[in-house]
Amino acid sequence: MSEGTRVAFVCVQNAGRSQMATALAEREARQRGLEWLEITTGGTDPADHVHDEVVEVMAERDFDLADRTPREVTHEDLQNCDYVITMGCSAKDVCPATWSGENRDWGLDDPDGQGLDAVREIRDEIEERVADLFAELQRDHEN
Repeated sequence: MSEGTRVAFVCVQNAGRSQMATALAEREARQRGLEWLEITTGGTDPADHVHDEVVEVMAERDFDLADRTPREVTHEDLQNCDYVITMGCSAKDVCPATWSGENRDWGLDDPDGQGLDAVREIRDEIEERVADLFAELQRDHEN
């Protein structure tokens, strides 16, 4: 694996799943000491703000997403990514950009408008997937 690894978390609105994944990934990278890992996020049709239910369930885990602003993902953001993680929307359907790395679609439900218990389940699944992904990347980087 190259010296640095770039991972993008992408969904349509960049207001739910990809925001949770990014926050959890930033924490996971810090805890593992993965200074060589670069994380980016965005959406193809960004919302005005992170979904309220997402802000609430992430606050339960000491994440403050209230001030994060969904942003548009660009071709430049993804061009040199090693991994583009889509949240349940096919990359070719939502991402007009191309990249040189691998796409993985996590097939997650959209938390927008869902009850808090459903959003917690989505958050917990994302947390597990991020930990598994970063364990894999760390193994690959060390070999």
